[in-house]
Amino acid sequence: MANRFEQLAAPGVRRLSPYVPGKPPEQLERELGIRDSIKLASNENPLGPGPLARNALAGAIAGVGFYPDGSGHDLRARLAAKHGVSPAQVTLGNGSNDVLVMLAETFLTPELEAVYSQYAFAVYPIAAQAAGAAARVAGAHPQDHRMPLGHDPAAVLAEVGASVRIVFIANPNNPTGTWLDEHELDVLLRAIPGDVIVVLDEAYHEYSAGRGVPDGTRWLARHPNLVVTRTFSKAFGLAGLRVGYALSDPDVADLLNRVRQPFNVSVPALAAAAAALDDREHLDATLALNRSGVARLTEGLAALGLKVAPTAANFVLVDLGRAAAPVSEALQREGVIVRPVANYGLPQHLRISTGTAAQNERLLSAMARVLAARA
Repeated sequence: MANRFEQLAAPGVRRLSPYVPGKPPEQLERELGIRDSIKLASNENPLGPGPLARNALAGAIAGVGFYPDGSGHDLRARLAAKHGVSPAQVTLGNGSNDVLVMLAETFLTPELEAVYSQYAFAVYPIAAQAAGAAARVAGAHPQDHRMPLGHDPAAVLAEVGASVRIVFIANPNNPTGTWLDEHELDVLLRAIPGDVIVVLDEAYHEYSAGRGVPDGTRWLARHPNLVVTRTFSKAFGLAGLRVGYALSDPDVADLLNRVRQPFNVSVPALAAAAAALDDREHLDATLALNRSGVARLTEGLAALGLKVAPTAANFVLVDLGRAAAPVSEALQREGVIVRPVANYGLPQHLRISTGTAAQNERLLSAMARVLAARA
């Protein structure tokens, strides 16, 4: 049915397709009449929040009748101390997704362009297009590269022309799990002109640090045009609270705060995020569980004859060698929700988040049955 107000919308919005999140277990169970489904589709932490964050959430209930601190002073101070920067360099967001949109709103116009890689995070084109900006899509590495379908720094740089204002780089990248190493990232940052904002999306940094993926915050002082984004939605287990942040030059942060919505991070989110920063034990348990989960999924899926890309995140990208949608639908009937990524131009791939040990085994058993039924 045609939208009666289509022609009243901004041109960029008219061309948009909304972001489609992973299906929640409750919806699947309603649709199929099943119980005890598991969701390995949205890269969430299967352990959820740690005890310090849970206690902080309980204590924050008394304050939810009041507006939050609009500046997020305490959390910004903690993040500044953690990263060795000034609080004036920290911008809080309703998840890092919010910060990505702020960046597009601040720096993009219909006369300007944004660059991102072929298989990069779906929010980059959405944010750029909503701002009316054109996109320049850099070709990714081929499937047989050591970082299959990952960012190709030379291809990214080749797209940076006079009209480009933002370059988005996810490290590691979603949905591929691939990454740029320290040398590659350093060369790329040095080559991009200083009047181009480089957005280094490090949503999976905590998971990736042990794989030799560089910490982009080290380059902030050298490159004033660099913005590093992080989130509490992944390793810290706070996806439902929606809290993320950007680290940047103070002048960039000043501009972001001009478009940042007031009170964009809630009272519970501010409290839980601050507490989560102190819970090293929970973070260590999360990282250990993910390391074993990635190893088990990689081994188990490969044993089923599937290609699994290297990953520095909390998910694996699996090449089924056949259409992925029917396999995903069959897994749903088994009560296992994974993420098809045809919307990324990868119709034969599934992205599978790591779960608990029991969830990983259930996924592997269900996958074996589904593939055998389709042999």
